[in-house]
Amino acid sequence: MSTITPHIHALIDYSDDYVQPLLLKALSVLPAESFTIIDSLASLPPGGSVLQIQQYELLPFESVVASPATHFINSYVIRKALIRKHYLSTTVAHWISKHPDSSLKRHVKPSVEFELDYAEFLDEALVEAYELKESWQRNEELSEEGKEWWILKPGMSERAQGIRLFSSEEELTGIFEEWEPDSEDEEEEDDEGEAGKVTSDQQETSVAKGDNDDRIMTSHLRHFIAQPYVHPPLLLPSSGMRKFHIRTYVLAVGALKVYVYQPMLALFAAEAYAPPWENAQDLRSHLTNTCIQGSSVREGSIQAFWDLKDQVNGNEAWKEDVFEQICQISGEIFEAAARGMTVHFQPLPNAFELFGVDFLVDAQGTTYLLEVNAFPDFRQTGDELQDLIGGLFEEVINVAVKPFFGMGEEASNGTKKMKKVLDIDLGRR
Repeated sequence: MSTITPHIHALIDYSDDYVQPLLLKALSVLPAESFTIIDSLASLPPGGSVLQIQQYELLPFESVVASPATHFINSYVIRKALIRKHYLSTTVAHWISKHPDSSLKRHVKPSVEFELDYAEFLDEALVEAYELKESWQRNEELSEEGKEWWILKPGMSERAQGIRLFSSEEELTGIFEEWEPDSEDEEEEDDEGEAGKVTSDQQETSVAKGDNDDRIMTSHLRHFIAQPYVHPPLLLPSSGMRKFHIRTYVLAVGALKVYVYQPMLALFAAEAYAPPWENAQDLRSHLTNTCIQGSSVREGSIQAFWDLKDQVNGNEAWKEDVFEQICQISGEIFEAAARGMTVHFQPLPNAFELFGVDFLVDAQGTTYLLEVNAFPDFRQTGDELQDLIGGLFEEVINVAVKPFFGMGEEASNGTKKMKKVLDIDLGRR
């Protein structure tokens, strides 16, 4: 890091009309004379310092690696150990095997990973899925209310694509049979079109999308995890007894400091919760991804977490308890990726990244890590809570940008709104 405060050339082009004005406004945290907005790197003077915030595929990673002291960008190159569900599962498993007392053992449901191209090969894919098979055997002797339920998640999908619930081998087989193409012609048409395609391995924000009616193909998703379904979840009477998850924004800086943004979101399911044995096929009471909800049911589905009113088990401080758990989990999962999955998570010293990390709280107040999202959908926050996102970007400028360009190291220790949860030296300069 340079000891001389440079003049910053800011290339801010997020390609999102919800995010872009908030980013530009956040730059006002910097002294007015300390930065100049530029339209492209072509207008950067030789040796000039640049802050570049763009979509992943537009970032010039080779140039960034070659300019560690002057070029600061908003994404790491490789972070699949966190943002792909099957890699995240492996990250947790490896870390727990070496650190059996890790908090991740209590706050991440163990996953069964498998690969599958076609439903007819499911038996072969699950040869070593002992946890699943033992669960199915136990379920044969249990009542509907006592059965263990599982949630199926494609490893490389987003926006709740392909998520299903099951409690038996027959139900899991039925899920994959549902996704089989009706004919060879349909399979060829899907292969040639955009539906179901996965982007290149380098672009780690990959998506496996289906048609509007959610028809997908197993061969397009391939990597899957199955996790024990968290039941019963925490339900709040004031919010209609709907299941919810917490969206937390986690900032990773350099190699490596990690911060948790104290303002968080609570994202609610479209309908009141019903246990899975009552209707596992209707996911509207189970899935809290508000992006899949229509405008008619979305109102009230996103709330500021700290505005939630209810007590939980007589505890008025339950939100503080949840936040402390989130901070502990966030710090440790990033350390697990950085130390235990070095091929698949490589923090750059001259980069930062905001992740949308999702958590679920059960009825007893235990918080579980669900997933880590790169380039999260800020737009879903809506206009009413837009200031929460604007404040987030201002904290990024204070905590990440200012220290990198020599404008104040003290903020790197965190702020009232941005709590530092990890500070390790990975030896990358």
